[in-house]
Amino acid sequence: MTIKALRDQSLPMRHIVHVRNHIISADVSTEEGGSDAGPSPHDLYDAALSACKALTVVWYAKRKNIPVEDVQVTMERDDKEERHGVYRLNATLHLTGELTDAQRAELLSVAEKCPVHKLMTAVTTEVTTKLG
Repeated sequence: MTIKALRDQSLPMRHIVHVRNHIISADVSTEEGGSDAGPSPHDLYDAALSACKALTVVWYAKRKNIPVEDVQVTMERDDKEERHGVYRLNATLHLTGELTDAQRAELLSVAEKCPVHKLMTAVTTEVTTKLG
């Protein structure tokens, strides 16, 4: 899959990111020289984990007939030590529905195993950048 980030010349920093048939606006805050016309790359990174956890829980619950009515993930970022190699994300999983304690624990365990969580914590990611 190819993802493209194209500059929006009408704003100082904004880029339009094309993912399959979807368009996402990415920008930085006004304090950072942008227009705050979309989430920052850090926001998108954190949002990817939030969405992955929520989608994985819903997918699993449907397959296992667990009566979850709603899934919400709240992500808190602690980037104070990012420049020292530590980037902390604290996810809180909010579940509604007639769920037993065992089902809630099972869904929490599933959320901790979502594919993006694994990418962020257990996989070596290699990135190359070249001129085109």
